[in-house]
Amino acid sequence: MNYQLATVAAITALAFFAHVFVGIRQSLCADPAKLTDKNKTEKFETVELHWVQLMCAFQLVSVDLLALSVLLFLLAFTDVFIQKQLIGFSLSALYFLWGCSWLVQLFALKRQAKDYLLLGQWIFWFGCSALLYWGSLSL
Repeated sequence: MNYQLATVAAITALAFFAHVFVGIRQSLCADPAKLTDKNKTEKFETVELHWVQLMCAFQLVSVDLLALSVLLFLLAFTDVFIQKQLIGFSLSALYFLWGCSWLVQLFALKRQAKDYLLLGQWIFWFGCSALLYWGSLSL
């Protein structure tokens, strides 16, 4: 058993459940039909279409989190894969790039300093990346 990979697998599984059960409710609160009067809003159909696209993309992340969680549990507890170390380092790089992407988006959207902590998913990505790298050294 690899404790570092098991920890990241558990954190990713928790993120998946939080994403599905909490994130969906939060996203549904931003439904344009609930926030504005479609008869008084110009280009309401375009705004609503963009919101639907965001909801669909949000669910793609749920699939990613679930797949990563399963893969990480397999890496941590089994010998199913031959190139375990390569997979571990690759996943570490993926989590690192997701953290960078999150920070770049916050910067590009010109968010205030407090938002970097309030929207601190980047901390999750970088922490998991470090744990994955550390755990992959012993695979």
